[in-house]
Amino acid sequence: MPGILPYLLVTALLYGALALTIWRNQKRPVGEHPAAPGWPHYAVLLPLTLHGILLFQAVFSEYGIYLGVGDALSITAWLAVLIYWFGNFFFNLQGLQALVVPLAALCSLLPAVFPATHPLLSTGLPAFKAHLLISLLAYGFFTIAALHVVLMSLLQRKLHGHKLPAFLENLPPLLTMEMLLFRIIGAGFVLLTLTLGSGILFSEEMFGRPLQFNHKTLFGFISWIVFAVLLGGRQIYGWRGRIALRWTWGGLITLLLAYLGTKFVLEIILHR
Repeated sequence: MPGILPYLLVTALLYGALALTIWRNQKRPVGEHPAAPGWPHYAVLLPLTLHGILLFQAVFSEYGIYLGVGDALSITAWLAVLIYWFGNFFFNLQGLQALVVPLAALCSLLPAVFPATHPLLSTGLPAFKAHLLISLLAYGFFTIAALHVVLMSLLQRKLHGHKLPAFLENLPPLLTMEMLLFRIIGAGFVLLTLTLGSGILFSEEMFGRPLQFNHKTLFGFISWIVFAVLLGGRQIYGWRGRIALRWTWGGLITLLLAYLGTKFVLEIILHR
């Protein structure tokens, strides 16, 4: 980790410089349809690529796979920048990029602040590597959905006459945010299904024992059911607005209890 620390600092500085540029462009009104992306949109690829390479080097080593809380949060921030970068070709997400790029600057340093102290078990197995990658992507998508829900809740307050902070005034319209939220949740749900399915099918191969029914498994399946109901309600009954946000919060909280709660207690509190 010390060897890549200077590169992490460079990545954070590049993200920060681009964040300042994007913030200065926030004075222009933000519409529902995207304008032609300017140079800051493409310049994000430089720190994004460097960030991805450094994450790969930090997580995958000759001694195994190291994945700590700092790595998980940094991967989520990297994924958020990537999603909004692609989404900016279809929606005007400049207001969202102004929020996630500074967040990525901060999170890119977290692997150095909260490094993994030991490799994960069974990391040489192809099934485990596939399971780990899919689960990371699933949790990353849902973490981004959580940020999205918070911002949508703030936009709803604006519709009821509440004043938003200046840095939130240029968020995309609520309808655009809602459309993007369900696309993020849909992708996350597919990945969560693959995560749970691979855990059931390859549990004995990966962990040397059949699938254990513990609190992590329980909350994982509860969150899957909640998101399945949410997507079904959206498709069949056209759920949107407050009812969609409530179901989304329910699924996100149960997923948080299944994964991040366990990982935080083990690594930060118990140092295991």
